[in-house]
Amino acid sequence: MSFDAEWASARTHAHADVSMRLNQVPSDPGGGSGSADLSVNQDKLGAIGSAAYALHGRLLKDGNHARTSTSEAATGMSTNGFRTGAAMATVEETWRSQLSTLLAACANISNHLDYSAASHAKEEADIKAALAASKIDEYLK
Repeated sequence: MSFDAEWASARTHAHADVSMRLNQVPSDPGGGSGSADLSVNQDKLGAIGSAAYALHGRLLKDGNHARTSTSEAATGMSTNGFRTGAAMATVEETWRSQLSTLLAACANISNHLDYSAASHAKEEADIKAALAASKIDEYLK
């Protein structure tokens, strides 16, 4: 069998076997099971934010522990004609870049969770105030 004939056969077979599969829960006519609840637990947000903040602090302190010695070793090897000096410098640059990315991600998580917790608390207070005002307005009529 030639390549073209085999390829045509494979394409025909593939088109015949195509079926759509979706990874989802079967649709419920009522829009859901009714047990879904959108809630934010301030304690959980706070714990995750605190862990991200602590990780950021540890990375900031401990992440650079070998950077200076690695940089000095790379310079010394390059100065003495060793080709591994350039490789060591590349390792140090890559480490610094990845550490910076990880520090930024931890700071972003911590800051976002702090903002989310404060935002949700403010929204909750606004909703309570609006409900209280609507009850007062109801009695004034």
